[in-house]
Amino acid sequence: MKSDKISEAVVRRLPVYLRFLNDLLKREISTVSSQELGQKLDLNPAQIRKDLAYFGDFGRKGIGYDVSYLIEKIRHILKLDQQINVALVGAGNLGHALSNYNAYLKDTMKITAVFDSYAPKVGQKINSLIVQPMEELGSTIREQGIRIGIITVPDSEAQNVADILVDSGIEAILNFAPVILKTPSNIRIHAADFTTDLQSLAYYLHDGKDEVEDEQQ
Repeated sequence: MKSDKISEAVVRRLPVYLRFLNDLLKREISTVSSQELGQKLDLNPAQIRKDLAYFGDFGRKGIGYDVSYLIEKIRHILKLDQQINVALVGAGNLGHALSNYNAYLKDTMKITAVFDSYAPKVGQKINSLIVQPMEELGSTIREQGIRIGIITVPDSEAQNVADILVDSGIEAILNFAPVILKTPSNIRIHAADFTTDLQSLAYYLHDGKDEVEDEQQ
C-alpha cells in the first residue's frame, strides 16, 4: 500500500468496483479496462486507476485488469477474504429486513447475532437467527469474535446501545438511528440516514409550480 492514509471516498468506491467486477465474472468476462469501468460506473477512468494504485499495480498497459485477480485483491483490501461476524441490535421492521437479506448474502461478512431489549421479541426466529436479550450481547460478541455492530433502534436508545457495543469490543458501527453517536476516536461510525438522504433528493426535483408560472408569463 502506497499510503497509510486512504480517503474514505476511495474506500467507499471499492465495493462499487467489486460489485461490478463480480457481475463481469458471472458473464465470463475475463478482462476489463479502466475506460470500460468508468463508462459503466459513470466515473473518471483516471480516478479509478488512481484509486487502485493506492493499493498496488493491478493492471497491465494495453490489456487492462484481470477480473478474477482484481476481485481477489479488492476482497483482500476490504478484508472480505476472512470471516467477519456482525451483530444487529434492534429486531424491529428494519432489523428484520436486514436479517432477512442476510440469508441471500454469499459472502464472509454476515449478521450472526440479533438482539433486542423488548421481551416479546426475544426468542423470535429470523431465518436461522434467534433474537437474543441485550444481557447476552457482550458474551456473544466475545464468543463469536464479532467486530461490527448495526444499530436499528429508536434514537432515544441508540447512544446507550453504542456504548454497550463499544464496551463489548466492537470496532465499527453502522448506525441507522437518526442521531449522532459519540464514541471513542478509534471506533469507526457510518451513518445510514434514510430520512436525510430522501429529503436531500427533494432539492434536485424540478419545481413544477415555477415552470407553470413561467409558461403563463
